[in-house]
Amino acid sequence: MSAAASIKPTKTKLQSARTAFLSGLLLLAPLAVTWVVFSWLITKVGGSFRPIFLVFVPDFLRSENLNLIWNILATLIVVLMVTALGYVSRYVLTAYFGRTAERFINNIPGVGSVYRTVKQIVDTFSAQKRNVFEKVVLVEYPAPGSWVVGFLTNRANGEIQARTESTMWTIFIPTTPNPTSGFLLFYPEEKVTVLDMSVGEAMKLIISGGTVVPPWPPPPATEPPFPVNESPGA
Repeated sequence: MSAAASIKPTKTKLQSARTAFLSGLLLLAPLAVTWVVFSWLITKVGGSFRPIFLVFVPDFLRSENLNLIWNILATLIVVLMVTALGYVSRYVLTAYFGRTAERFINNIPGVGSVYRTVKQIVDTFSAQKRNVFEKVVLVEYPAPGSWVVGFLTNRANGEIQARTESTMWTIFIPTTPNPTSGFLLFYPEEKVTVLDMSVGEAMKLIISGGTVVPPWPPPPATEPPFPVNESPGA
């Protein structure tokens, strides 16, 4: 009974030592793999390109004792060159192939016209272009009693304002369903009704031919409202 009791602690200590060894091995394994990869990279890549870079190095710095340092520097230079090539390919080659593909699509009969139209609409929806439109407005056009949705682009000034008695606003009236074309009109301020809908909602309304109508009333505004006339044509 006493002999069995003396053997059991020995096995427990062996199992504990084995577990500790395996745990240490698991901790060292990533470091070992990293060391092997970097050693191979420095030896193969740096060692292969080192003679090229040593041409520009003085003779007294070409000692064999410095081979490891030169291998590391050569590897870093190669990595930087590959990274620079990646940036060049991203910003130069991508743009080149993009222009080539666009020219190819534009030359396809039928497809080219559809592509150009869609591209114009997408450009119109871009944030940079939409910032040109200050507000969505409602004006009488092309005759009294007929109303169209337009965009306030500017408050007219200069000669146009000087030669008119009223405060003039510059209104762009887009066409449907392609809002990239339209008419530029100058309206007296009192003849313009500013709407609460956003520029994006107005674009959807125009492109859809009136089938997509923004909900009303709109959500509460977070900014001070733009001056709004009480009724159209007031």
